Amino acid sequence: MAAAALEFLEAQRVTQPELAEWYMALADLYQRKLWHQLTLKLDQFLALAVVQAGDALIQLYNHFISDFETKINLLKFAHFTVVISRQYLDKDAGINYLEGVILKLQDTRESRVEEPILYVKMQIATFLLEKGNQKDCKKLLEEGKTTLNSLVDVDPSIHASYYWICSQYHNACQDYSEFYKSALLYLAYTTVESLSEPFKQNMAFDLSLAALLGENIYNFGELLAHPIPALVKNERRLHEKINVLCLMDIVFSRSSHDRTIPLHDIAERTRLSIEDVEYLLMKSLSAHLIEGIIDQVDGIVHVSWVQPRVLGIEQVKSLRDRLDTWVGKVHTTLLSVEAETPDLISS
Repeated sequence: MAAAALEFLEAQRVTQPELAEWYMALADLYQRKLWHQLTLKLDQFLALAVVQAGDALIQLYNHFISDFETKINLLKFAHFTVVISRQYLDKDAGINYLEGVILKLQDTRESRVEEPILYVKMQIATFLLEKGNQKDCKKLLEEGKTTLNSLVDVDPSIHASYYWICSQYHNACQDYSEFYKSALLYLAYTTVESLSEPFKQNMAFDLSLAALLGENIYNFGELLAHPIPALVKNERRLHEKINVLCLMDIVFSRSSHDRTIPLHDIAERTRLSIEDVEYLLMKSLSAHLIEGIIDQVDGIVHVSWVQPRVLGIEQVKSLRDRLDTWVGKVHTTLLSVEAETPDLISS
């Protein structure tokens, strides 16, 4: 078996020269039976994007890792198999593979084998949820919670995997409060450095939405204290955007012939000083959100144009009322012209 494993690594080294040094290092550590160092090297190797395409990791497991899988740290072995399982295009095939891994872990009869087994089961729960099988996913989560509560000194990756799939299950069920709790617990057991920027942005968005929609969530302190939301460090920019939107709403709410606005009216609505209102107007003018002239002497702004925007129901109603008023005025003017100049109209 050892010879077959080495032959596989040599074949891979030849066919993938860009990874030649990796395969040579794996072969060297394997031959010297340095299982701990081999585990660390494999951990780095499996994280490479280039080997996560196709079925490269499945082949690596079948022809190499399977030869010494239970000689290395079992939790690390579980980590490896979860990464490998994601290369199966068919989720049922991925589940079957992981169920086989669980049997191998059970056969070791190690004292702390429940931890790696739980980690693997949470990936099975993930596959079930992705298949739309919420019932069996929930069952595994309930069993996982019982197991987790019975363990002591648990590795953070176990907690993270459990709370992650919990968060995804509750998100699928649109239970925003439970998603919020589970997602924050997941983050509590995960280092921010290990998360990609797109993942952090998506998580921050989902958490913020859940905080707004979830029942009985009135304290956002824990969310705002976490480094993944960019809300706190961008507070000034957000506040500025809110004020600009408020200004545009003030302008839009007025009819086209009533857009000479006192600066103190804007200050009252935005809760800004007159100086800050002037800065807000200049910012809006430079960004072409509005067009007009600021009269600092009289303390007013003449707005001639405001950027079009998507209208809500109330704003559409307001626009309808303005059109009705305009039609009424046009009709009145027409009647007046007809009454005063009948000869001209008849001719």
